Amino acid sequence: MSNITLKRIYDHKKPDDTYRILVDRVWPRGLKKSEIFLDEWNREVTPSVKIRKWFDHQESRFKEFTKLYTEELKQKEEELNRLRSIAKTKKVTLLYGAKDPQINHAVILRDVLTKLI
Repeated sequence: MSNITLKRIYDHKKPDDTYRILVDRVWPRGLKKSEIFLDEWNREVTPSVKIRKWFDHQESRFKEFTKLYTEELKQKEEELNRLRSIAKTKKVTLLYGAKDPQINHAVILRDVLTKLI
């Protein structure tokens, strides 16, 4: 059982019993920082602008996007280990802004993090 869950930031603005991390490179449109509860905003583990724009949330590109993003994450091992350490002692929620709950980078990030917890 994983200590890492995913939630869409627009649907889950209120604090809960988890360590809440926004994992989007850009701030979610239409939300004020005072409207949501976060423990941190982590842009370091988000996809690069290049692959994020190329992906454009197109389902047909998700498989290739997964490969590209996973390769980028290999360069972020120190930060990934920090997040894994948090998840070993607390429940963690990765918050994202994408509309599709299955086709987004947070799904990939969670999978990468949980494989090595």
